[in-house]
Amino acid sequence: MSNSPGPIAANDKPRSPPTSKTAERDAEDPPQTATTVTSIVWRWEREDLLEKARFALRAAACALSLLAFVVMASNRHGSGKDFKEYEEYKYLVAIAVLSFLYAAAQLLLQAHRVSTGRELMSRLASARLDFGADQLMAYLLMSALSAAIPMTNRIREGADNIFTDSSAASISMAFLAFLALALSAMISGFKLSNQTYV
Repeated sequence: MSNSPGPIAANDKPRSPPTSKTAERDAEDPPQTATTVTSIVWRWEREDLLEKARFALRAAACALSLLAFVVMASNRHGSGKDFKEYEEYKYLVAIAVLSFLYAAAQLLLQAHRVSTGRELMSRLASARLDFGADQLMAYLLMSALSAAIPMTNRIREGADNIFTDSSAASISMAFLAFLALALSAMISGFKLSNQTYV
């Protein structure tokens, strides 16, 4: 009887322990599943952060537009010192009201989306509407500011009083509302550029 081992089957080949090169390759190229999950989680976190930032910016625009409207609408101090006597100031009041209503409507839509988890329209249509409307309101606010600032400067050349101070305060609030909506438009544009068209 022979003690020599029988023939080794093809499947019974002894496996060599992993070499350092194999370990290095695995470290450099982690499994595809882990990378995919990490990128998806990171994308969700980024979208959540952008949604919160846009909500905060629209809330700020809403509050600042309301302040601009209230301060200018209460700027009535007699003849020559009434905002209704100046077309530029009436235009600023109208745009501040429009900006307030727009920002409030967007906040309500966003709160509805977060609380119910449902969209009133498709994500692509919503992203397009947000981007276009944010830009439009920012441009309208800038238009109203560019009309009201020169008027305030002209009045201040004759007299600097509570009327001009209130006008300047209202203009400042409207400018800050413009900045908030402009930043919101940038976020909306970023979200629109990342939408899939399938």
